[in-house]
Amino acid sequence: MNNTVLKMTKIVICAMMLTLAAGTVFAGTREIKARMKARFPQIENFKNQGVIGENNKGYLEVLKTNADAKKLVGSENKDREAVYRAIARQQKASAELVGKRRAMMIARRAPKGHMLQNAKGKWYKK
Repeated sequence: MNNTVLKMTKIVICAMMLTLAAGTVFAGTREIKARMKARFPQIENFKNQGVIGENNKGYLEVLKTNADAKKLVGSENKDREAVYRAIARQQKASAELVGKRRAMMIARRAPKGHMLQNAKGKWYKK
């Protein structure tokens, strides 16, 4: 895996977790962070293969039929939803808005070759 991609992802995960920690006690934060970090290499592998992509709502989607990817995406999206809800409570916003903002950040930072969904719902390869 590319060191730049790994560093960027660690920064993004840390930023999400720091946002939660800054003023909000969120039960399970450490557990979620550990699960997300553990899943990261496999997620990146599937992204590099074009099996999964980042949608415009801040969640992963399976783009090519793969049972392992489907299970992984389900677990990751469940944790992302919990993070987005916690951030939304802290910022007095909706979880949907938090997810959409996160999607824009992911799209900006995504490496070439990853599949992304634009605001209109169309998938493209960066």
